[in-house]
Amino acid sequence: MASVEGGVLVSSGLRLELLEANGNIRWQVDVPFKVHAAQASQTTVGLLAAHGFYLLNTSDGSMVNEGRSAPGGFSDLSARPGGGWALAGRRGEIHLFSQHGRGIRRVDSGPVRRLIGWLDREHLLWQDPDGHLWCGRLTGDDRKRKLEDRSWSWCSSLQEGRLLLQSSDGGLWEGVPHPFGWDMLNRLEYDSLEPMSAVRSGDGWWVLGIEGHLISMSQAREADDTSTPLTEGMNLGDLLVLCTPDAMATATRDGLVRKWAAPHLADAERQGRYKAASDAAMARNWEERRRMFVRAQEAEDIGKLSLAIELYEALGRTEDARRLLKRQKEGGE
Repeated sequence: MASVEGGVLVSSGLRLELLEANGNIRWQVDVPFKVHAAQASQTTVGLLAAHGFYLLNTSDGSMVNEGRSAPGGFSDLSARPGGGWALAGRRGEIHLFSQHGRGIRRVDSGPVRRLIGWLDREHLLWQDPDGHLWCGRLTGDDRKRKLEDRSWSWCSSLQEGRLLLQSSDGGLWEGVPHPFGWDMLNRLEYDSLEPMSAVRSGDGWWVLGIEGHLISMSQAREADDTSTPLTEGMNLGDLLVLCTPDAMATATRDGLVRKWAAPHLADAERQGRYKAASDAAMARNWEERRRMFVRAQEAEDIGKLSLAIELYEALGRTEDARRLLKRQKEGGE
């Protein structure tokens, strides 16, 4: 599952579906291999399937090129700021591609567990299989260095320049990395949480735990707080993506996709539904009033003044009703 233009791209078996923010399906396409990684960049979506790297157009799901492959295939991908792609090869190399999927060069990186993200267009962070964080300077004269000797059991992707990490003792940390270390690295007062995935929304970090619960890291928990997570017992699965700064989506392996929105978005959506229903009712009312007015005019034209007066009064057109009452009196009715 990947975030695309405020919606969600879902891979299920050999089918890809792009769901709009409102849940409508923009397009569906069939693919020859199961997709195991995806990310959107500008108007394209990068996909990893089997040993290949493919690009799809976000507007209709059409293929941008015929795809690229490498011996052993690729394990992860990351869109490069300003355009382009970095792919982690399974043989210890990072492959750089242009925005349209043309191969540029390979960089010796060593084994990569996952690509974490870009500090800027030149500096890419990744984590090795032992849990160490590395930074590569990819400028042609490529270099790499280990941020520190500490090993991390889990690490989020880089979001807004920040990382959420779990140390070997189970503690959670938040850090702001730079190419040579940390600008900030603080331990969070949060225990007994085993993260599967994490996103950073407008109100801070949200973590999808191994139990399938969504936890907000920005909500302070008191020492005697015995409350359970909002999603207790829901089993949200282990897939979590950020759609917009105020909306995210979770999915289970059985294919149940849920969208989560900030309270102000939920209220706005609810008000929008109320307004739409009110506008529809008003439209129906105006149409009925228009038909009633036409009937009143027709009744007046053929001399059925009493009926016309009743209709004008029902419409609140008191001047027309008085005019016809005067006409009735003058006519001796």
